[in-house]
Amino acid sequence: MNADTSITARVSNITKNTLDSISKETQRSRSFHIQKALELYINDYADLQISLDRLNNPADTNLSADELINRLNA
Repeated sequence: MNADTSITARVSNITKNTLDSISKETQRSRSFHIQKALELYINDYADLQISLDRLNNPADTNLSADELINRLNA
């Protein structure tokens, strides 16, 4: 079973005020929005790292735009 963990972070007043506005407008807590933002960031970072690893792997071939279009249309 996963237990939730509390984390403390410092943010600028502008970020806090923006978060408060979003929370009020969506009727969701700050914690909800912070968790969703972190999840998106972590997923995007993982995707970026996988892409960079593939680009830097000499054994992994890169396709030109034309080759990609041809494969997609096949």
